[in-house]
Amino acid sequence: MFCVGEMLTGPATALFMDEISTGLDSSSTFQIVKFMRHLVHVMNETVMISLLQPPPETYNLFDDIILLSEGYIVYHGPRENILEFFESVGFRCPDRKGVADFLQEVTSKKDQQQYWYLDQEQYHYVSVPDFAERFKSFHACQQMQKELQIPFEKSKTHPAALTTKKYGLSSWESLKAVMSREQLLMKRNSFIYIFKVTVLIILAFVSMTVFLRTKMPHGQIADGTKFFGALTFGLITIMFNGFAELQLTIKKLPVFYKHRDFLFFPAWTFGVANILLKVPISLVESVVWVVLTYYVMGFAPAAGRFFRQFIAFFATHQMAMALFRFLGAVLKTMVVANTFGMFVLLIIFIFGGFVIRRNDIKPWWIWGYWASPMMYSQNAISINEFLASRWAIPNNDTTIDAPTVGKAILKSKGLFTEEWGFWLSIGALIGFIILFNSLYLWALTYLSPSSGSNALVSEGEDDVNEIALKERSRDARSEDEISQVVYGDLGTNGATNTLVQSRVTLPFQPLSLCFNHVNYYVDMPAEMKEQGFTESRLQLLSDISGAFRPGVLTALVGVSGAGKTTLMDVLAGRKTSGAIEGDITLSGYPKKQETFARISGYCEQTDIHSPNVTVFESITYSAWLRLSSDIDDGTKKMFVEEVMALVELDVLCDALVGLPGVSGLSTEQRKRLTIAVELVANPSIIFMDEPTSGLDARAAAIVMRTVRNTVNTGRTVVCTIHQPSIDIFESFDELLLLKRGGQVIYAGELGRHSHKLVEYFEAIPGVQKITEGYNPATWALEVSSPLSEARLNMNFAEIYANSVLYRKNQELIKELSVPSPDYQDLSFPTKYSQNFYNQCAANFWKQYRSYWKNPPYNAMRYLMTFLFGL
Repeated sequence: MFCVGEMLTGPATALFMDEISTGLDSSSTFQIVKFMRHLVHVMNETVMISLLQPPPETYNLFDDIILLSEGYIVYHGPRENILEFFESVGFRCPDRKGVADFLQEVTSKKDQQQYWYLDQEQYHYVSVPDFAERFKSFHACQQMQKELQIPFEKSKTHPAALTTKKYGLSSWESLKAVMSREQLLMKRNSFIYIFKVTVLIILAFVSMTVFLRTKMPHGQIADGTKFFGALTFGLITIMFNGFAELQLTIKKLPVFYKHRDFLFFPAWTFGVANILLKVPISLVESVVWVVLTYYVMGFAPAAGRFFRQFIAFFATHQMAMALFRFLGAVLKTMVVANTFGMFVLLIIFIFGGFVIRRNDIKPWWIWGYWASPMMYSQNAISINEFLASRWAIPNNDTTIDAPTVGKAILKSKGLFTEEWGFWLSIGALIGFIILFNSLYLWALTYLSPSSGSNALVSEGEDDVNEIALKERSRDARSEDEISQVVYGDLGTNGATNTLVQSRVTLPFQPLSLCFNHVNYYVDMPAEMKEQGFTESRLQLLSDISGAFRPGVLTALVGVSGAGKTTLMDVLAGRKTSGAIEGDITLSGYPKKQETFARISGYCEQTDIHSPNVTVFESITYSAWLRLSSDIDDGTKKMFVEEVMALVELDVLCDALVGLPGVSGLSTEQRKRLTIAVELVANPSIIFMDEPTSGLDARAAAIVMRTVRNTVNTGRTVVCTIHQPSIDIFESFDELLLLKRGGQVIYAGELGRHSHKLVEYFEAIPGVQKITEGYNPATWALEVSSPLSEARLNMNFAEIYANSVLYRKNQELIKELSVPSPDYQDLSFPTKYSQNFYNQCAANFWKQYRSYWKNPPYNAMRYLMTFLFGL
């Protein structure tokens, strides 16, 4: 939503929108696309939108459709003619099938045959290139080609369409706008800067106790060593305090690259804004350090010396921040930047004049000494101290040719011995500041964002499917039987998936989860208190009751902010703050989080996985730590293989997981891996948070096949879901529908073609009837929206609470809340599945595999070690 608004607030007349519906409910997606349709027709703009799972009502808003598959344009033309084209080839969309879902599946070899409707002709696979070739002879394509052959009449172009300036604002206005935004971001991230200053204060107090004034005599050459150490410690502290700029810069780069490439502002304005706004930070940190340490440590008491030390530390801090800003802009990734940044910092430190004196550096390395910014900082602060009047005592050490003790100390350290050396060093530091900031601006202007590679699979998709079928035929079952089970209908009305049931080798205890009158409160946010809310607590869930049963797939549905994920987190025991009220039972016994965590799985929406291990290793690691210790390794390995087959990842077992959106597995494959990692723990109950979010219709169907296979093993599975297609929505057995505010408005069976859901809402006076072919999920959200409640002057939560369905559900909850004689309360002899030794072995194995598969990191470490040794 934010990105859409960001791009609309401008003069652009051509908008390209990629997957704008991800994370939104179907009703919100419909409203956004409807607005864009009005914008196109009224303002005469050009809009192209790619969507993953558009519901029928959203799909029908488009004028033209481009169907892209395997790099080919299969169809490009009016929406009204697309089904006609596929029927001319021999494929027809079923009645209760979303057209968008049909279009994404009809070009797939795995899904194509079910749509063949020419009974008089035998089905034959039509490849994507064949579709593209046949489209060339279709009337919509020929009409489009005729239109494109006619030259565009330039006189019809309005002069306002011409762009005369590269940026919307002048350079000065752009700089002010960017500075205002960066200042706001710094204010909202003030904790970082407060924390840095706090750390600096702590280190200052530590150094003050170590280098206390009463323990710091002066006047002798030997006394200078302690002062020199105190100065160097302060210098290192200031240098390292600028290291945080590296991470801060890298985190800003993705948004910066987007704004730069869309010509929001010149790149230099972003860089200059960051440079200028960090000057006060350097000022504060330098003042804090010098004010706290200078007189307590007993440095030269003259006021001029005090301010000159402040200038030296301020210039050093600015130089360090400029250096790390530049490194962050060039290296762009956190791991490489941290590694190389530390390497640069240590190199600067080695040649800074403290570890090795200038006189001891070999001639072929002396350039490193003169190129080290720390050397000039070391000279500035040392000259400022040791050329003070209290060190102007005659030198009695004949081994050092210097008239005073102060100059003798400086000469013994290989530093400058005259006052001009201070200003020379300050000038050099200013030169480094200008150099690093200039390189930073250059990097922002000319370097491109980091790009990654996608997962590589040795076989093509079709070959992968054939391999998968052959793997599943190892049990002497026919391919037809396997296809019926693994690739069959997602609906719940077909036969039970007996194949999956028979292949599961590890027993588990089917469990039901009941919750009655559950409420959840959090502390009232400060922002809401400022707006006039007087309550001390904010209620997110209100009197929610329901039951999840074995072998029943339940959907948690609601508009954004209805509390779907919150409810699932409360039931799963993942909420560590706030107050929870109500009863939660597990097969009749009160739920205990210590044991519940052992028999439950939770598939997060974010798909968090270690990037540098393979699919097989990720699942094996989970099985190693979460399966019971009395299961032998052979059985565990067999179970891992069967879980991979269940989620259709067996052909990707050796693929690296990678980073989301950068490398490795696709989004859909990562979703299936998330399910596999939880399923391999052999749980009785699995929670899945939006398993189809961010997937196209076909990928979502693959994930839902995995979910259905999991349910058919007798497990209890609950999923939150945002934009389900008709097929996906009706693959669920039961529905728990929430309205904004965390209130239940429907809980019960869906029925065939969602008839029970439809009958319930249509029985409410004033509710609009569902139209033919309309998505029941979208319809239910629309008729129960706050706007609909206001129009009908009713509260759907109250209607449900007074309904026969509610009383029926309460009876079911009461029945399931009584312990069955066949079940005993869960108990385990140990807190963890594995003992300490096995836990260490599993983690060592995973870390070893992760490092082994991360050559850039290892190469950088070896290179650093080699260069340090050199």
